[in-house]
Amino acid sequence: MLRNREFRQFVILLSLMAAAAVILGFTINMAAGILAIAFAAAFGTMFFAFTKARYKSIAQISDQIDLVLHNSDHLYIGESDEGELSILQSEITKMTLRIREQNDALKKEKKHLADSLADIAHQLRTPLTSVNLILSLLENNPDENDRKSLLRETEELFVQMDWLLTSLLKLSRLDAGIVVFQDEQIDVNILISTAIHPFLIPMELHNIALQIDVPKGIIIQGDFGWLSEAIQNILKNCMESTGDNGKIKIVCEDNLLFTQITIHDSGAGFKKEDLPCLFDRFYRGKNAGTTGYGIGLSLCKKIITRQGGTVTAQNHPQGGAIFSIRFPK
Repeated sequence: MLRNREFRQFVILLSLMAAAAVILGFTINMAAGILAIAFAAAFGTMFFAFTKARYKSIAQISDQIDLVLHNSDHLYIGESDEGELSILQSEITKMTLRIREQNDALKKEKKHLADSLADIAHQLRTPLTSVNLILSLLENNPDENDRKSLLRETEELFVQMDWLLTSLLKLSRLDAGIVVFQDEQIDVNILISTAIHPFLIPMELHNIALQIDVPKGIIIQGDFGWLSEAIQNILKNCMESTGDNGKIKIVCEDNLLFTQITIHDSGAGFKKEDLPCLFDRFYRGKNAGTTGYGIGLSLCKKIITRQGGTVTAQNHPQGGAIFSIRFPK
């Protein structure tokens, strides 16, 4: 306590006042002097005890703050009687909880980043290995037709890697919360037409029948570009599933509660154990022959849920898979 300059000054002042009171008391008479000494001693003792208790509480708080600064996992600040110290302890407790929550969030974010980087490296390793293999084959293959075929395969692999990196970049922007979605009125007919446009030629080449049942005048709120991309990722999944001579049906329903877009394909559907994980990042299903990188559906869900919608996938009773996108009114 005596290290505190203000406390030392107060003790000196109190001592001078007590000495003056004692001298004045003895000046009056002996009894007044003794009474002054007794009051000064009692007051000084109570002041010292009270101040020591306060300094002890402050020291405990200081020790706890030091533990916080050293990332202690076990921290407890006891309650005290109402007053300034109680308010201080309450605020420190709030600060401690906030710091602990932020530390936990940073640890989770760090782990997520490390896992994501490992997944990205794994996803890129496969096409890069294929490219290296093709390049070695090109070097040792004199046949012109074979070389052209290998070059086409290389081009396709680079297109896949470009799509993968672009999708991962979009996912990263969505995770970081830096994407600002436009809130505009969207005509569902125009949205569907825009989404399916890049797939019309591939559908024709693979003889995939497309049926669209979207009533005119249905309007939803959202970002046109991002929602179009979300639907394209579902269509891409459906096309891969249905294969040649398949069928894709797009239906839109509108009621007082929500607007729903369903996309149904005639493929093999999903395995039961895959259903809970379909929208997980990098999930490719239990089937070893599954194509793709497990990015499209994850990106699709992130886009839709960030705009207040929901997306689900299940097996259709009549066969194939059905995706349901729902926007509440």
